[in-house]
Amino acid sequence: MPRKSPLVIGHRGAPGYRPEHSRSSYELALAMGVDAVEPDVVVTKDGVLIVRHENEISGTTDVAEHPEFAERKTTKRVDGQALTGWFTEDFTWEELSTLRSRERLPEVRLSSATFNGSQAILRLTDVLDIVREGSEEHGREIGVVLEVKHATYFASVGLDLAPLIERDLREAGWADGELPLIVESFESTVLRQLKDRGIAASYVYLIEASGRPYDLTVAEGKRAPTYRATVAPDGLDRLVGDIDGISVNKRMLLEKGNTIVADAHARGLTVFTWTCRPENAFLSPEFRSSGGKSAYGDYEAEWAAIARTGVDGVFVDHPDLGVGFFRG
Repeated sequence: MPRKSPLVIGHRGAPGYRPEHSRSSYELALAMGVDAVEPDVVVTKDGVLIVRHENEISGTTDVAEHPEFAERKTTKRVDGQALTGWFTEDFTWEELSTLRSRERLPEVRLSSATFNGSQAILRLTDVLDIVREGSEEHGREIGVVLEVKHATYFASVGLDLAPLIERDLREAGWADGELPLIVESFESTVLRQLKDRGIAASYVYLIEASGRPYDLTVAEGKRAPTYRATVAPDGLDRLVGDIDGISVNKRMLLEKGNTIVADAHARGLTVFTWTCRPENAFLSPEFRSSGGKSAYGDYEAEWAAIARTGVDGVFVDHPDLGVGFFRG
């Protein structure tokens, strides 16, 4: 019997064509046939959940062009890294609603950058509405893969994400299991918190190719397990019963001899991977073409290698290419 094709998830919508997390990015992803879309969730100082790749927003909004916010530029340590810019937790939702989205990678996504300044920031509730309406419009059930960002950091500044996420999911009707919901994070602590709150979802642990999860590093220091150790067989053993799956950096699946998918499947865990992109800037060296960063390389060869691992879901920036390839 042929293996079921992996879920194709629009990573922040369709950011290969429109600025990520914008309304048109999500709507385009739904029209292109994705199984689900993935909003990244951060928070404002008045407790409104918004969708941005990071809480530092100078690269994805026009905040630097607003003189009324100039004095809010600052440097902070987020997950142990020093960042300088403007941060969502220093603004109210009303203030952030005056900003407009920008393409985060204009040197690679030239066409997407032509949409700069045309669209407002979205709240999580806006994305949930877009997906619900899109499911009705396109006549198929479309899911949400909600990524919780920087939960330990936000808690340290008095903004606990779990109750805010529960609030929005319950009010939007996405918490009771009737609509397809996956919750993911690089921090297992917040996944456990949401699970304990009774949010009916599949819980997926995001895995970097290196380093340690920030929540466990804060709690345990150097005794915290590395991400690599987490996806070794004995590390996966400890995840069973706590989460439903893992989502790994694609570089890990492209390493020769890795058995991550088989090891996870043997323990009843699903495996997703991120992020399948066609441009040279993101492909492994052996799959790059002779063009520049924005030129497409031999992405189909890279994606075929990923598909052969038996992965259960893939995050894509170009939903039409992802749907066409992984469902072909």
